[in-house]
Amino acid sequence: MSTGPQTEAGKKRSRGNAVRHGLTAETVIVGFEDAEDYKAFELPVTSDFDAQTAVERELVLRLASLLWRLRRAAAIETGLLQIQSEILRETRRAKGIQPLHHNRVLEAIRFAGGVRDGKWSGQGDVDHTQESPQTINAEVGRCFLRLANLDNGAFERLSRYETALWRQVGQVLITLDMLRRTR
Repeated sequence: MSTGPQTEAGKKRSRGNAVRHGLTAETVIVGFEDAEDYKAFELPVTSDFDAQTAVERELVLRLASLLWRLRRAAAIETGLLQIQSEILRETRRAKGIQPLHHNRVLEAIRFAGGVRDGKWSGQGDVDHTQESPQTINAEVGRCFLRLANLDNGAFERLSRYETALWRQVGQVLITLDMLRRTR
């Protein structure tokens, strides 16, 4: 007879069991995301709606999942720009060109990417005196252009992903509104 997980790692994995994943998922929680963070995100979204029926509850859960995935898309964009910034910095260093203050550029990229929950830690203290906002914006622009010019089309795919998610959010909200009007 099993007594459940014994190790901390096993207990952490077990906590994620309540969040479904796979083809029938409400949302997918990937390895570096925390199921508890998702549940904490989902709670205020579901609390905003007074779901009266099982269909309404499912739609509200779907809405929370879509909004979570939109946050992830913003994090993906931020990550792409951050990676490109690091590559550009290393290229400049290899060529003997003084790179921009790395922490300041990363701060601008995080701001531009919409990551506001403080999850991007470990970058050190930001020195706001190193570069002007125009210089930082130009650097973020260079990173974007370099990524946009790659043949892999990462931004185009990310844009299509976000567009599809926003379209689904709209459909869920319209459907919820219609259901409430017919009560």
